[in-house]
Amino acid sequence: MRTAPRDIVKLAHLMDASVPVPFIHKRIGIDGIMGIIPGVGDGIGALFSAYIIARAAHMGVPRALLLRMAGNVGIDTLVGTIPLLGDLFDMTWKSNLRNLQLLERHLRDHYQK
Repeated sequence: MRTAPRDIVKLAHLMDASVPVPFIHKRIGIDGIMGIIPGVGDGIGALFSAYIIARAAHMGVPRALLLRMAGNVGIDTLVGTIPLLGDLFDMTWKSNLRNLQLLERHLRDHYQK
């Protein structure tokens, strides 16, 4: 396997890039939208993000890479709790797409050998 499983790709896209924003030609995901809900939105987003990390762990990704992925989600979740600034950060940080890139790079490098 040289690419991430389809469920991870779809979830990362849904969470970080599924909604086009008119006029600025950017995309946000439901993670950024859920982050607007005070108190629970960022937590729910973190749970979806944890699924991607759990799937990567099940695939045998090294612990150091899993920690880096968890750090991306931790930053997203922590900064996302700051009113307004956190919501804007949530829409630009895109931790799930970052983690997808890390996973795909690992798979590509691991299976090229």
